[in-house]
Amino acid sequence: MMPDIGDIIEVVTDIPEKNLRAGVRGAVVHGHGNDVYEIEFINDDGETLDFSALHANQFIVVWRAQTRQWIPVAEQTSALVAGLPDDAARQVLNFARFLSVQSCLAQSQASSHALSAKGPHHTPSAKHPR
Repeated sequence: MMPDIGDIIEVVTDIPEKNLRAGVRGAVVHGHGNDVYEIEFINDDGETLDFSALHANQFIVVWRAQTRQWIPVAEQTSALVAGLPDDAARQVLNFARFLSVQSCLAQSQASSHALSAKGPHHTPSAKHPR
């Protein structure tokens, strides 16, 4: 997903020569062409700290100015994984599978604990007195 002016981005890798760490966020203020964008970084008071020209493979879009909505985490993850080499992307997929299994197990355990906390269950008899 290509960024638009006003979008909020998140740097995905440390860029020591620009003094940027992975996770820092900035706003797209200009497109230079060739997938290079001028990003404005600000502090908590809204004061500009720096402008930096970054290539699109150095960040992901986390908020869309046009829709005024945050990008869902699944889409952010997909954008990040799309830029990885196949071996690394497979590792992420395997880890996601592991997390999915763990999540299902945790939900299953939580359900059985909730049921056992309610005490013995009364199961109606198949035979009804007449």
